[in-house]
Amino acid sequence: HNDTAWEPYSEAKLLQLRETGEPVFINMTADWCITCLANEKFALSSEKFLSALQERQITYMKGDWTNYNPEITRLLNQHHRSGVPLYLFYPKGTGNPQILPQLLTENIVLNAISTTIN
Repeated sequence: HNDTAWEPYSEAKLLQLRETGEPVFINMTADWCITCLANEKFALSSEKFLSALQERQITYMKGDWTNYNPEITRLLNQHHRSGVPLYLFYPKGTGNPQILPQLLTENIVLNAISTTIN
C-alpha cells in the first residue's frame, strides 16, 4: 500500500473497482479551484477521514483538472457539472454514486462514507 491516501483518477480503474463492487471516493479538483483547496484542507485530509477510508477499504481517487483532463471532463458531464469540485462516493456493491455537496465539512464526508457499512 502506498503512502499517499489517494491514487490518480482513471476511468479504467474506476470501472474495474466498480465491477468488483469496491467502494470508491472520488475527489475532482484543480489548483485554481479555491473551494477545492479549502475542502481538501478542512475535510479531506483529516485523520478521521483517512482512517475511515482505510477501515472501510475505500479506494480514494483524486482527479486533477488543473489542465483539463478529458477523462475528468467526461465524469463531470455525466453528473451535469461544468466544473470542479465534484465529490462522488460509490458505496460497496453496485448502484449509483452519492454526490456530495460542493462545500464539504469533515462530518459531511464521514457521514457519506459511513453508509458503506451494510
